[in-house]
Amino acid sequence: MSKKHALITGGSGDIGQAIAQALALTNNYHVIIHTYQNLTKAEELVATIQQQGGSAQVCQFDLANPEQIQIALQKLLAQAPIQILINNAGIHADAPLAGMSPENWHQVIEVNLNSFYHLTQPLLLPMMATRWGRIINISSIAAITGNRGQANYSAAKAGLHGASKTLAIELASRNITVNVVAPGIIDTKMSKAQFSIEQIKALVPMQRAGRPEEVAALVSFLASDKASYISGQIISINGAMF
Repeated sequence: MSKKHALITGGSGDIGQAIAQALALTNNYHVIIHTYQNLTKAEELVATIQQQGGSAQVCQFDLANPEQIQIALQKLLAQAPIQILINNAGIHADAPLAGMSPENWHQVIEVNLNSFYHLTQPLLLPMMATRWGRIINISSIAAITGNRGQANYSAAKAGLHGASKTLAIELASRNITVNVVAPGIIDTKMSKAQFSIEQIKALVPMQRAGRPEEVAALVSFLASDKASYISGQIISINGAMF
């Protein structure tokens, strides 16, 4: 029996890498690791997964370019239906709204929210035909609580929440679940540049940043058969920040 195919956007980032390894090695899925600017890192991750007995490949396209997305998906769907989709990629362009440029607003919305439509919609009918699927959208605590300087990012991620709840209802009869994972401060290169150890201790009741592997473990569960009755949920993973 062939393995189910899982597409992970932003798969070369810290959280994306952990998710790719979990889905390949714990769930035994064939993982498709999307990247745009970090092809070498994505290829190294594929090699690591294959060395550990997993199955993986790389795909490269710009999430802000609908035409590139369409071409890439056509090639991937020619191999097999994608039954697991992890919308993980995201970008920041932080500034107070009063000083935020139109370019920064639209770029963040395009990559973090509009790409959800461009990527997810073409995969739905092939996924529905298999009568099994998992769609997991990676959001942020900023979408729930807000965060100074991130009106664009918070708006985009909050938009994912509404889209996910609606899509969960639409796909429920086809045995396809749709959920959101909303991390807080996770130990990544990006968070290390934003938060000191002292700031993390002050902000997070558990007094530490989460680990990418902890986010990946939750995604791995939601992407499994064991989570077949969990859908339309926004699940925070943030060390009791609220």
